[in-house]
Amino acid sequence: MTHTRLTVTGMTCEACVAAVREALELPGVRRVDVSLGPGVVEVDHPPSVSVEAMVAAVQDTGYEVRDARSE
Repeated sequence: MTHTRLTVTGMTCEACVAAVREALELPGVRRVDVSLGPGVVEVDHPPSVSVEAMVAAVQDTGYEVRDARSE
């Protein structure tokens, strides 16, 4: 398993959290933990699920997202 930390901006409520969590429930993803306040998302996933795929999935829901490693 690989652990990735993403930063998501634009989430304002629990419905936003649910939308981001659902977007990241890609095949093979083991855990998605979304923290509304700081906009931090922790994902445990197999190496076959790329950071780019996760970023695209969140962007498709309308939120801005970036890999926290690049901050």
